[in-house]
Amino acid sequence: MTVALVTTGGTIASVRGTDGASTPVLAASDLLAGAVAPGGPAVRVVDLLAKDSAVLTLADMQRISDAVGEQLADPSCQGVVVVHGTDAMEETALLLDLQHRDPRPIVVTGAQRTADAPDADGPANLRAALAVASGAGAPDRGVLVAMGGRVLRAAGLAKRSTDAIDGFVDTPGLGRLPHLPARVDGVRVDLVAVHPGGDATHLDASLAAGAHGLVLVGLGAGNATPAVVDGVRRAVARGVPVVVSTRVPEGELSAGYGGGGGGHDLAAAGAVLARLLRPGQARVLLASLVAAGADDAALRAAFAA
Repeated sequence: MTVALVTTGGTIASVRGTDGASTPVLAASDLLAGAVAPGGPAVRVVDLLAKDSAVLTLADMQRISDAVGEQLADPSCQGVVVVHGTDAMEETALLLDLQHRDPRPIVVTGAQRTADAPDADGPANLRAALAVASGAGAPDRGVLVAMGGRVLRAAGLAKRSTDAIDGFVDTPGLGRLPHLPARVDGVRVDLVAVHPGGDATHLDASLAAGAHGLVLVGLGAGNATPAVVDGVRRAVARGVPVVVSTRVPEGELSAGYGGGGGGHDLAAAGAVLARLLRPGQARVLLASLVAAGADDAALRAAFAA
């Protein structure tokens, strides 16, 4: 029995060059050299990508999910570890959670510090991920993330610090999200940031660019402006679903405020509030629902989880 290790790049695989920039250049064998403990699981490596996760497209994330599925198709595979950059870790981790329903563990890990840093956290994170992936699994929790000495649930994951080694948190109270295996590589969902007094210029630009769905990065508990609400009406009239999340790190969204641009007004215009998901994961869930051809009722049920 083996654990599959799928590498995609990220800080954990990065070293600083002579120009001062850090880039992901280390292969899986390099990462394992500093992380595999004596008596640890046998590891089968898949060097899939070598990218900073900030540049990953939905097509790249789908490719990672496909690679995980290929490894799980082998009955000798105990579990899968995905090495990933932290900028988009929450997005890819959620896609894996939506697309795979396997009792064997899928564990995502990475690092906040580069591999050549004197206090690099990558080796410890990778050791922890391999240990979890070689265990009995956690089907009730779905895909997991091993970072900073903690094992977190992928659904509801959010990055809360740019540099702390335990810079991720998950979201208590989030229900199990639906199984959505439809491919997302042909779907475009844009994030549209809302600021106080803002208009709908960026929302309309995303519609003009052919977005299949929009996620508003709203204010407070899911609020915007009257101009943005008007833009939401235009989007919904064109059959483009709009989901409202928030720039606030914690707390539940609610459709309580009016005044022309509050959450109550957004809901009346046809937008769906993401009860607990923050913008990055709301985007992935919406893309998956669009890819699956979900109707309005299914979309609302998913974001109410």
